[in-house]
Amino acid sequence: MVDFGLDKIALIGAVALIVIGPEKLPKVARTIGHLVGKAQRYVADVRAEVNRSIELDELKKMKTQFEDAARNVEQTVQQEVQSASSSFGNDWASLGAEPSAASPEEALAPPPPAYRHPKKNWRLKRGATPQWYKQRHGIRSKAQSGAARVARFRPRPR
Repeated sequence: MVDFGLDKIALIGAVALIVIGPEKLPKVARTIGHLVGKAQRYVADVRAEVNRSIELDELKKMKTQFEDAARNVEQTVQQEVQSASSSFGNDWASLGAEPSAASPEEALAPPPPAYRHPKKNWRLKRGATPQWYKQRHGIRSKAQSGAARVARFRPRPR
């Protein structure tokens, strides 16, 4: 950036006072101040955007590394499970037992539970405050429009 010392700023101010004049100098200085502020905000926004894009790239790289590591772990686990199931099948066959149609994992796994409906009434809303408390303390428990409330409490002609 350009290095302005006190002597350079004083020289620029004196030249501006002579060229612009003392009447218009405050207005011009305010305008220049606003423009410099806008420029600084623009530069800060660009810098922040560049930092965000750099961080996003780093996060994407980390994501791919984690995904690769997860895939490697999954593959090794699957290989270990397959080797254990094959050795279990070999041991099972060596004992002279009749191999079933299902694999050993399926034979040992419990059956999945049947679907049960949650029995929730989604139309019914329940508040946290009990109904008896609302009735005892005079809290309204039902919503009512303004016109209905006026009609309810309006004295009836006799």
